[in-house]
Amino acid sequence: MPDVPAAPAPHSVRAALRSPRTLRTEVLGGLVVALALIPEAIAFSLVAGVDPRVGLFASFTMAVTIAIVGGRPAMISAATGAVALVVAPVVRDHGLDHLVATVILAGLLQVVLGLLGVARLMRFVPRSVMVGFVNALAILIFLSQLPHLRDVPVAVYPLVAAGIAVIVLFPRLTKVVPAPLVAIALLTVVVLAAGIAVPTVGDQGELPESLPALFVPDVPLNLETLRIIAPYALGMALVGLLESLMTAKLVDEVTDTRSDTTREAWGQGVANVVTGLFGGMGGCAMIGQTMINVKASGSRTRISTFLAGVFLLVLVVGLGDVVAVIPMAALVAVMVMVCVGTFDWHSVRPATLRRMPRSETAVMLATVAVTVATHNLAYGVIVGVLVATVMFARRVAHLTTVTPRDAADDAGRRVYDVTGELFFASSNDLVHQFDYVGDPQDVVIDLSAAHVWDASSVAALDAVRTKYAARGKHVTVVGMNADSAERHERLSGALGAGA
Repeated sequence: MPDVPAAPAPHSVRAALRSPRTLRTEVLGGLVVALALIPEAIAFSLVAGVDPRVGLFASFTMAVTIAIVGGRPAMISAATGAVALVVAPVVRDHGLDHLVATVILAGLLQVVLGLLGVARLMRFVPRSVMVGFVNALAILIFLSQLPHLRDVPVAVYPLVAAGIAVIVLFPRLTKVVPAPLVAIALLTVVVLAAGIAVPTVGDQGELPESLPALFVPDVPLNLETLRIIAPYALGMALVGLLESLMTAKLVDEVTDTRSDTTREAWGQGVANVVTGLFGGMGGCAMIGQTMINVKASGSRTRISTFLAGVFLLVLVVGLGDVVAVIPMAALVAVMVMVCVGTFDWHSVRPATLRRMPRSETAVMLATVAVTVATHNLAYGVIVGVLVATVMFARRVAHLTTVTPRDAADDAGRRVYDVTGELFFASSNDLVHQFDYVGDPQDVVIDLSAAHVWDASSVAALDAVRTKYAARGKHVTVVGMNADSAERHERLSGALGAGA
């Protein structure tokens, strides 16, 4: 019987190409993202202190490259504010050539970190940190739109309101065309037809008129150059990986699929190297545009990511005059609705807050507060993980108990039952929970219901043994599992004075 070809996965490129409906969704999703990328790329270029073309070309090369080499289909990578903040001092102090060298080095570092398996560390990011990351991101996206609502003509406000209304109501009529694209088109037509004077995309900066070209940074290849760019490259690599992997995890939850985080990690590096070689400012995953692509447009494959980059280049180079007249009010409306859709409203409901442990809420709030205060997602996530770690250590530390049995065993020995996880936080008080004076000559410490995790716990057991020995009494430790016994045998007596 001849082999039957396996059907392509439902979210694969092959499946999308075979389905006109799915392909239309991917194409329109890419177009909407491209329109939303333009003002963002220009704004981030200004943050980094470079020409807007540097950010626009970076967004093109990042999106196209990551669509091919990345591990999370439908995720959008481009020039971002987090990366712009990291590399801004390089541009200010040393110029564009050093910036490009920094981007290339950061990409190489990301490739190395990806191949070393750094993506697997994402399993240590608690859900409360993830919720804080999402909520902080929604707040930051909203705050980034406020400059477009200050000191502007009064007509901007009804236009934004109309755009939001279209995005909310249009899907009730049909979902064939993404509502954000309809809002952008309608508001542009209204503004042009009525001759309304409002800020446009063209007011944000000059759009490029030529294709990107290879760019070799003119910097000395010596240790002095490495000394200058290495700290910024490392910072960019870590910030970019953290933001990209967190975004990938969020998309996994939204789409109920699983991404290849290791491939995504080194893929981000490859994309940054390519971006640097074309004179771009580098970047990473963009949560706002990704949510437009995945949630608002319903895209699921690499096609939308690839086309977002292609459409971006076509729009700014070939149709720059058309793109320039799009009112910023339309894009603000799109981004405001992205904020509403991104924020985890369930996490702040009174019923949820009452049910949730205070430690979990504290971790979420710490992540939000630090992220919003610093405008750096990496700082917020790092602080959130640290707070979660401290909270967990405190909670687990109180779960360890030492209980003396009411009666001695058959040999007349005093037996203590130790229950819980013994590690540096929980074993600190271990030495104070025994009756060194009142106990008989032989004491048994039963660890059948405990686990020895680190050197601190072994040292604490040594200290207990030493205190009993000082009074001429003997201690026997029993019940250790294989892992605890191996650790105790290897370290006991080799950690210095235990008293």
